[in-house]
Amino acid sequence: MSIDAGFISIAAAVVVCFSAFLFYKYPDSGFLDPPRKSIPYKKGLPLLGNLVETVINIDRYYEYVCDIYEELDTFTFRFTQPLIPSLTNTVDPKNVEHILKTNFENYEKGPYFNKLMYDLVGNGIFGTDGEVWRVQRKVASRIFHVKNFRDKFTRVFLDQINIAAMHVFDKAAEENQVIDFHDIMLRFTMDSFAQIGFSVQLNSLISRAEFADSFDALQMHAFRRFLIPFTDTIERIKHYTHYWAERKSIQQHVSTVNSFAYGIIQERRKKDLLHHDEDSDSDLLHRFMTCKNVDGNYLSDTDLRDTVLNFIIAGRDTTALALSWTFYNLLMHPEIEEKVLQEVQHYITDDIESDPVRLYETVQKMTYTHAVFYEVLRLYPSVPGEQKEALNDDVWPDGTQIRKGDQISWQPFVQGRITGIWGADAKEFKPQRWISDEGSLIRVSPYQWTAFNAGPRVCLGQNLATLEAIIAISFMLKRYKFKRVEGHQVIILNLITLSMKDGMKITVEKRQ
Repeated sequence: MSIDAGFISIAAAVVVCFSAFLFYKYPDSGFLDPPRKSIPYKKGLPLLGNLVETVINIDRYYEYVCDIYEELDTFTFRFTQPLIPSLTNTVDPKNVEHILKTNFENYEKGPYFNKLMYDLVGNGIFGTDGEVWRVQRKVASRIFHVKNFRDKFTRVFLDQINIAAMHVFDKAAEENQVIDFHDIMLRFTMDSFAQIGFSVQLNSLISRAEFADSFDALQMHAFRRFLIPFTDTIERIKHYTHYWAERKSIQQHVSTVNSFAYGIIQERRKKDLLHHDEDSDSDLLHRFMTCKNVDGNYLSDTDLRDTVLNFIIAGRDTTALALSWTFYNLLMHPEIEEKVLQEVQHYITDDIESDPVRLYETVQKMTYTHAVFYEVLRLYPSVPGEQKEALNDDVWPDGTQIRKGDQISWQPFVQGRITGIWGADAKEFKPQRWISDEGSLIRVSPYQWTAFNAGPRVCLGQNLATLEAIIAISFMLKRYKFKRVEGHQVIILNLITLSMKDGMKITVEKRQ
């Protein structure tokens, strides 16, 4: 007994001493992730670092990150927590330009990003690097030309907004229904992009697809994997006990999303067999079906599944969210809504409404509406944060030393709200900041306003998204007056994209 007691006492002493050593070594940082003297950091708990605060603030993550920048009074800082790779954050436009352009080859999405996002993007354009990425970007870029914008895309947007009017907005106005504007925008952009990118009629404006909920669930899962250790373990437990739970497991959501993507691919193949269509021959999916990968082989259905889901993020989510936050801000600022309406009524005359070519040319002249859209993306960027991995040691323009293997992040959401970048009124919604004294649009550095990314990976669909948004804003404002439902609160939902937690409930009234 005495020997056992002695052994226990020694073991306890060792544990206490080792614990004391760890607390001494990591008094306010994550285990094995000590602070670096050259980089400001947010002090946290011993061994856990910022983990607990991150979990507490997960539902307001980017606002929390914004708070840290302001608290530390810096443009660059490090998170420190255990079991997650070292993460250095920056909003400094010079650093962002260095990452996205000057030293572009040193920063890749990398294996860590690809692993955490794989369920959603696979080996698609958003999760790959190097030659695989370049091939996909080259193939995709071929549909984004003026003739398509003028002759095809504008017609699609017109058709889909008319479907939304007939099946959603008119009905809501006539029957005094409350509708979720955010959900309608997701369905509108989904149907529009399915027609443009895949030559498929989804008709989700008429009947909501189950796919949407699973797609959002996978986005939330991916977002949390970047921030919280053991997210996968928790989901695996839920998967094996899903029959006791009301919600689907992640694996079930993956299955739903895969079925949806493969269904589009099968429908597209069937359409090619039945008849020849020149428009279909020029869409995104056809181009990927007929291209070869870096190994010289045609893409498999799995590769095409990745393509479909990547471009759904690009074509559905980003524009739908931008439209949702645009109307949120217009309803919060009726004087700005009135100015947009006046511009719409001036330019979008009845004879232009049904003429896609003239409509395309006309929307380019709508300076104030563009300014409103850009201001929305400054404060509510559809992709609020980006992350990459350093391939080699590097030094940023502000002197920050980056080590090989570091994860680095910049946040468009935070960039737009920092007074040191945009001035004292940074957090105010002011479209006029985008218009010069001469009345033309001001072009801001893409490294200061990174809503569409920048450098070699700048968003291919920037002009497409802007065209779709301006057309949708114009036609909806011209035809309807929306009102927010009293008592309904619009709250940011942090996914990979900047969503709305409970949507945006509105009522609809037809304009005379």
